[in-house]
Amino acid sequence: MKIIILSVLAGMILGAIFKKLRLPLPAPATLSGVLGVLGVLLGSMLAGLF
Repeated sequence: MKIIILSVLAGMILGAIFKKLRLPLPAPATLSGVLGVLGVLLGSMLAGLF
């Protein structure tokens, strides 16, 4: 659980830095994009099981 919290915190800090520097975010900006990335991760984990 600690790793998850630290990952979210690091993501929030990086997101704030990117916003302050007016750089495009290196992540999908919509829910469907985020779910797509999650699907790739889950597919990769599933393929590792077989």
